[in-house]
Amino acid sequence: MSTTGVASAETPPTDSPAPYRWRWPALFVILAAEVMDLLDAVVTNIAGPSMRADLGGGASTLQWLAAAYTLSMAVGLVTGGRLGDIHGRRRMFLVGAAGFTLGSLLCAVSVTPAMLIVARVVQGLFGAVMLPQGLGMIKEMFPPKESQKAFGMFGPVMGLSAVCGPVLAGWLVDADYFGTGWRMIFLINLPLGAAALFGALRYLPRSRSDSRPRLDIPGMLLVSLAALLIIFPLVQGREYDWPAWTFVMMAASLIAFVAFGRYESRRSKAGRDPLVVPGLFRKRGFSGGMVLGLIFFSTMQGFMLVFNLYTQIGLGYAPLKAGLVMVPWSGGMIVGFGIAQGVARFGRAVLQAGTLVMALGVFGVWLTLDRVGSGVGPWQLLPSLLVTGIGMGLLMAPFFDIVLASVEQHETGSASGTMTAMQQLGGAFGVALLGTVFFGLLGGGIATAVDHRSDGLRGQLAAAQVAPAAQDRGIADRRAGASDRATARDPAATPASCARREQDTRSAVTSPRAGARIPAALEATASSAFRSGFGSVMKTVLWIVDGMLVLTFLLAFLLPRHARPEGAPGH
Repeated sequence: MSTTGVASAETPPTDSPAPYRWRWPALFVILAAEVMDLLDAVVTNIAGPSMRADLGGGASTLQWLAAAYTLSMAVGLVTGGRLGDIHGRRRMFLVGAAGFTLGSLLCAVSVTPAMLIVARVVQGLFGAVMLPQGLGMIKEMFPPKESQKAFGMFGPVMGLSAVCGPVLAGWLVDADYFGTGWRMIFLINLPLGAAALFGALRYLPRSRSDSRPRLDIPGMLLVSLAALLIIFPLVQGREYDWPAWTFVMMAASLIAFVAFGRYESRRSKAGRDPLVVPGLFRKRGFSGGMVLGLIFFSTMQGFMLVFNLYTQIGLGYAPLKAGLVMVPWSGGMIVGFGIAQGVARFGRAVLQAGTLVMALGVFGVWLTLDRVGSGVGPWQLLPSLLVTGIGMGLLMAPFFDIVLASVEQHETGSASGTMTAMQQLGGAFGVALLGTVFFGLLGGGIATAVDHRSDGLRGQLAAAQVAPAAQDRGIADRRAGASDRATARDPAATPASCARREQDTRSAVTSPRAGARIPAALEATASSAFRSGFGSVMKTVLWIVDGMLVLTFLLAFLLPRHARPEGAPGH
């Protein structure tokens, strides 16, 4: 983020007003709001399987828990900033913090998947009102010499939240305090939200922007519709076996995005405030940065979701263990941020190097799964996840500054808001896309793994004196049952193929001894195939992730070579 008034910071006029008295306590109030957002953006990746086991719902539920939050925040961020300009940033911060806390309470008391998803939307929308106000107030409260220190606090807070978020979520789910289970990850927001509200009332300044832009409600509705038309069919299409309406919706999404662009252009020419300044997209660096960011943040968020599902469902890790597995990734990101500060003079090359390092780390994850197989443990994943995190930190650290170097100084505010919204939209798209690919391949991957084990299973059934015809039925039922259970809409329900398998197993029993051996052999095969199938699908997704990172590397050539020096005029 760039600050205003930097050029005049060295020789302030003698009559300049004194800095706001409570600016440092106010900064911690703003950081507390950032922590709530950062934690809630990642906790459902860890707690999602527990939520689904408790409330029911299909695989798409796991995707919506993350996508609903990021999508609603994406479409509300720019408007949220405008609301602060119109009604006052302190007032809108209070509204956003109160609504976010209420949304957290709604999440905690949800009794159905639909109720939980709607509550996540409420969180995202009020988060979009709350977060932009803090950045605007920092610019107002701090003199230019101190503003860099204030903004510099965001890096460590983001890093600590990235490290602590998954661990905290896993710990709270496993601890099951007062029988709350996963609900505690949202209940913990209640005291945090109350502290943020009281702190805001006490320490945040009353202020209002000199400019009073008008809200672009039609633009917000158009871009929301366009985003929903692409995200919804991507998430739900697989469960409905991709009917024609899913493809119609995706085509309609393109039409809606085009209509949004034309409306924004007309609104800008008419002298009214557009949601997104159309002129920004005529700059190669900014347009390239938006596409690059969309792909990268899609890659990052989609990978995090799929990897957490793999460790918990595929490998059977408890939530706390799954959260601890992600610590090297998050720690590596902090290291990458630190390295990027030391080599910032290399500009775009740092971003591209980070992309290659991250791709190398993802390939390391693939190599680990390929060598170790379904018995992989956290310590074996640590080196590759650490490298992946370092690459991500190197990429993210200079990204916003380099993209903003391609826009004029007076366009920086609008460009920053647009890029932040794009980051959230990319996260929702990645969760929808990679999550759908993962679950779409899962049934076939597990069925193939059963096929690979059919000869060994057939030998065990023959040794138990099971007739060849019954062997074929047992293997076929086991194949269908394992696949259906992995992709079932209701994880608590027994698929019909599994019920049929149990009936066939009982009918195939020829002796008490065989009756004891057959179920054990079938269950061992299914368990092994389940883990192996998850691993093979995860490896396929890793290749897709690396392909997206290669595309990110190539798109980086569209960006300016260096970030704009502090205080320099626009290009």
